[in-house]
Amino acid sequence: MFGLLKNMFSENNDEELKSIINNAYLVDVRTPAEYAEGNVPGSVNIPLDQVQNQLTKFKNHENIVVFCRSGNRSGQAKAILEQNGFTNVVNGGTWQQINTIKDGAGK
Repeated sequence: MFGLLKNMFSENNDEELKSIINNAYLVDVRTPAEYAEGNVPGSVNIPLDQVQNQLTKFKNHENIVVFCRSGNRSGQAKAILEQNGFTNVVNGGTWQQINTIKDGAGK
């Protein structure tokens, strides 16, 4: 139980994100409506309630970064993926944080 809570609410490691973000599979787990209002260029939208049913989309990626509006749903998505054997998942927190880090990493 503690591990689940830690995954959901742990602090993001910006340095880790900066080192992997340009080659990572960027997954926004917000709703399609939220995604349409603004998103990270190059990201895909797989809403949290679809993650379990879309596991094949996560295969064959060296690094996976999940994110959302607040970091809560991405924490849940990370836990789902880890429960299904994925070990290369980072909770990126908010989509705005990822957008900022991606912009900085590309410079």
